[in-house]
Amino acid sequence: MTRILIVGAGHASAQLCASLREQGHEGPITLVGEEPHLPYHRPPLSKTFVKDPEAELTPIRAAAWYASQGVATRLGERVVAIHRDDREIELASGERIGYDVLVLATGARAKRLPGLDGMANVLLLRDAADASALREAIRGVERVTVVGGGFIGLEFAASARILGRAVRVIEMAPRLLARAVSPTLSEYILQLHRAAGIDIALDARIEEIRSRDGRVTELVVNGRPEPVELLVIGIGAEPNIDLAVCAGLACDNGIVVDEHMRTEDPAILAIGDCTSFPRDGARMRLESVQNANDQARTAAATAMGREEPYGASPWFWTEQGTMRLQIAGLVPPDSAGVKRPGKSPDHFSVLHFADDGRLVAVESVNSPGDHMMARKLVSADARPDLARIADPAVPLKEFLPA
Repeated sequence: MTRILIVGAGHASAQLCASLREQGHEGPITLVGEEPHLPYHRPPLSKTFVKDPEAELTPIRAAAWYASQGVATRLGERVVAIHRDDREIELASGERIGYDVLVLATGARAKRLPGLDGMANVLLLRDAADASALREAIRGVERVTVVGGGFIGLEFAASARILGRAVRVIEMAPRLLARAVSPTLSEYILQLHRAAGIDIALDARIEEIRSRDGRVTELVVNGRPEPVELLVIGIGAEPNIDLAVCAGLACDNGIVVDEHMRTEDPAILAIGDCTSFPRDGARMRLESVQNANDQARTAAATAMGREEPYGASPWFWTEQGTMRLQIAGLVPPDSAGVKRPGKSPDHFSVLHFADDGRLVAVESVNSPGDHMMARKLVSADARPDLARIADPAVPLKEFLPA
């Protein structure tokens, strides 16, 4: 029977275990994870978890489920090498585990600023250990400095502000979330956070980092010294490709896979945040729960010998204070979009179109109904009339192709 070995214990690997059993795989499945936890829901880490000292990790599936499905879990184990010729992985302990199909679901790690490793008041936010350290650290401070105006940085900034901390966000780009959302949304989010009392600096350059006794004391930003009590780095993530590189697998901002999640080694697949996959004639890497889950389903089919190429339309979401933003599709760079009003100024969607009139992305603020229908419209390559779709009195379902 085919032995399937999964390295990494996040959303992608949890879904892969489920999809393999749902699709009829009866052979052994082994899940190896470096963290001591079963796969858990990661989005709450920057929100509920850091705000509530009593909050616990939420497993994606309980331990009893893995036992009932015959999935062997090896937690707190670090994989140090892949021996492709022998079809084995090697653990830090020296133990080797064999496979017929190996699936790399190694995720991504937080980027770091050079020279700050080991500083007592500098923290990242990527996994449960990071979130636990932040939750403890924030209890003892009055001010928080966040470097990075992306999703993680802004989610944590909003959480810290809700806890009553003074918050300063330093972003080097001219607008927030510049790589992910439209200028319209960037401006809305900027004003939302500023109205909540968060101090945000754009076009900000950190020219010097000053420290004393193992702690950062000041940042020199655009020529001005700023005191630091707690410094949180949220400048993005990079894929965990070390194992793949050492094994000689092709990597390009992620482990290179085809539309079936195969690497150049037919016995090795890769899924989730660590992958570089083909889309519209180019390569891309996405960090989202949806992408991880959908690629896991594709990989399960591949492992079962079926050809079901990955082609899901991406979608994302973020909660920042009072705002829930949901995005269907990929927002074209610097697209102004067409605004579809909602029931109040804090409920609306921004729709984005390709040159041929196709709806390619929708950003929905506090409008879950718009988002759910937008996902269907984007997937269906709908070409709606711009004037009518901007009219909130016209239901979005009317634009679904017949």
